[in-house]
Amino acid sequence: MVKMDGGCMMTTSTTINYHQLQQWQTPQLVEYFLDKTNEFSQVNGEQTAQKIKQQLESKPDYSLHQATGLMILASLDQISAEEPDWTYIAARLYLDRLYDQAAKSRGYDASDAYGSFHNLIVSLTAKGLYSDKLLHEYSKEEIKEIGSFIDPSKDLLFTYIGLVTLADRYLTKSQDHEVVELPQERFMIIAMTLMKEESKENRLTLIKEAYWALSNLYMTVATPTLSNAGKSHGQLSSCFIDTVEDDLRSIYDSNTDVATLSKNGGGLGIYLGKIRSRGSDIKGFKGTSSGVIPWMKQLNNTAVSVDQLGQRKGAVAVYLDVWHKDIFSFLDARLNNGDERLRTHDLFTGVCIPDLFMEAVESREDWHLFDPHEVKKVMGFALEDFWDEKKGAGSFREKYRECTKNPLLLRRTVPAIDIMKSIMISQLETGTPYMFYRDTVNRMNPNPHEGMIYCSNLCTEIMQNMSATTVTEEFVKDGSIITVKKPGDFVVCNLSSISLARTVLADVLERLIPIQVRMLDNVIDQNTLPVLQARMTNHKYRSIGLGTFGWHHLLARKGIRWESEEAVTYCEDLYEDIAYFTVKASMEIAQEKGAYPVFKGSDWQTGAYFEKRSYTTERWTKLKDTISTSGIRNAYLMAVAPNSSTSIIAGSTASIDPIFRKHYSEEKKDYRIPVTAPDLGPDTTWYYQSVYLIDQHWSIKQNAKRQRHIDQAVSFNLYVRNDIKAKELLDLHLHAFNAGLKTTYYVRSTSDTDSIEDCESCSS
Repeated sequence: MVKMDGGCMMTTSTTINYHQLQQWQTPQLVEYFLDKTNEFSQVNGEQTAQKIKQQLESKPDYSLHQATGLMILASLDQISAEEPDWTYIAARLYLDRLYDQAAKSRGYDASDAYGSFHNLIVSLTAKGLYSDKLLHEYSKEEIKEIGSFIDPSKDLLFTYIGLVTLADRYLTKSQDHEVVELPQERFMIIAMTLMKEESKENRLTLIKEAYWALSNLYMTVATPTLSNAGKSHGQLSSCFIDTVEDDLRSIYDSNTDVATLSKNGGGLGIYLGKIRSRGSDIKGFKGTSSGVIPWMKQLNNTAVSVDQLGQRKGAVAVYLDVWHKDIFSFLDARLNNGDERLRTHDLFTGVCIPDLFMEAVESREDWHLFDPHEVKKVMGFALEDFWDEKKGAGSFREKYRECTKNPLLLRRTVPAIDIMKSIMISQLETGTPYMFYRDTVNRMNPNPHEGMIYCSNLCTEIMQNMSATTVTEEFVKDGSIITVKKPGDFVVCNLSSISLARTVLADVLERLIPIQVRMLDNVIDQNTLPVLQARMTNHKYRSIGLGTFGWHHLLARKGIRWESEEAVTYCEDLYEDIAYFTVKASMEIAQEKGAYPVFKGSDWQTGAYFEKRSYTTERWTKLKDTISTSGIRNAYLMAVAPNSSTSIIAGSTASIDPIFRKHYSEEKKDYRIPVTAPDLGPDTTWYYQSVYLIDQHWSIKQNAKRQRHIDQAVSFNLYVRNDIKAKELLDLHLHAFNAGLKTTYYVRSTSDTDSIEDCESCSS
């Protein structure tokens, strides 16, 4: 017997095996089905079995595949808030079909759930589905030993929707689109890929530990890693952030990089704040610039035409400063009405907001809009390159006020609240723009000695130093054209997430995080990035983004109400522990392998990182002192992504969000899959309150506590009713800003929740 996380008892074997049913008769199939239902003490399958029997008797020409399909659908029909365990019965039935399909396609005995792991790697390498690096790096004996670590019983942890999602999107398929790789094999291939350059005396132990973390669903890796690790194509990072300089070459080079990375499965965040505004001069000819919108149109076309590995269109978010003269047309770019020539419906938008603007909104003051090109020409500096070092004082507001006082500098003056109204109108119609509070972000940047942060990524959780790549020289040599570039900091997101409920309840956080940080650090070395400045930045900072999902799941299991001070306090305590274990793990890897190349002078080295977060307890003080001398492996460590897809696979709730409903249906191409909140039962149902019934101010309070311990940021959605008053939405934004949040992600209203999709690249 195996005890499931939800508390019900199930067995791991049945009387009749699937491979014995090839020449089936109805009584055998009914007995087989009842064996599956008997695994769950709270489910009575007799009534459903009778319906299945009647249907099978009327369809004597059904194949075994069709017959089990009928059983799966019958099980799905029974899923409800009262009987959620039917999802596991449907999953068992689907698993047997996967096992049978794999056995037939790979030619091993169907009575074994899993075949030879070594034969799998040899076969799929020969077919070009796996990279040949695994066979080069591991001996046959090592692979056989690694194969012995595989535990098929871990497949029993999957819900039906989780298993189907994993099989449809991530398991390796043949050229005929048949699944040839099983779930535990995918996990083991990931572990082998990420650990293959570890020392030979340690790597089998590390592989076993990484497999333990993945197979128990204690953590998930990002979508690109889950999908591409060990395969012959694709890269492992989730998304990227580029800075576009104000010249034609930089704009077009950036667009090429966007196309290249999108083709390989990456999402993009693009900072456009340096590009001159509409009506600006070009080479002294006034009124000739078309502003940022035409370049957004170009990016929009790239996002649509260059899809992500043939699976979906590219995903690109563009960011602009709130003081940029093009801000109003930028905010209108995703609206459904107006001039289509000025619309970019396939881009996501984000606004970079200094403290001074939010202060102007609160006090109903005027706000001045400038052309960044003209500011640089007249004032001799780039306004976007400054930020306020302290709350209420700093370089940005000083430079901004210098601009407002210079009579030679043209400006447009509007009430700050008018811009905020345009922001909120767009958010209620399209869900965007995202809010990026640039001063808060840069004040908490652990690496200000190496640059600054202009914007975030596609999902607003990544905060890393950025700068533009520029061409410095181009010449002909030996009949070839040589282009020399000065590489900028081209941000790379390497993501992975903890399944909070499963991990915390099993009390394995302290064991899990060191192996998870090591896996993330190794993604950097195993990755093959087609854009060279991204590859260089990846190794310069060795940045990772360890995140979490299943927050609502955890609160429900622990019996904590979302709208309570208990939840706020627990949030702070838990994330401080996660932060401590993460920082400690990175420090220990630095002791083994060395610190990231630009560690010297960072807040990590000076101790400012710990002082800014008021980490004064003994454990933090000891860690600070060790890091100052030993270093830390990764410049950036934590980021909470949306991870909707992989949280489904792990059977939990997405990210730090509340659930929408306790019972709902996932739409598939030709049918629906009923889904219930995880571990739904008498002990948890009261704690699963719908997000649209939750006061969002409580969510902001929680996230303010969480944000203190996360060096990067959180994909944090605001959920509102579609009849929300403008003042109420404004109050939420002001609360988020004043509470110290670095970003907010979508504003999801009850009228647009079906149309807004989470970023697939960041679904870690």
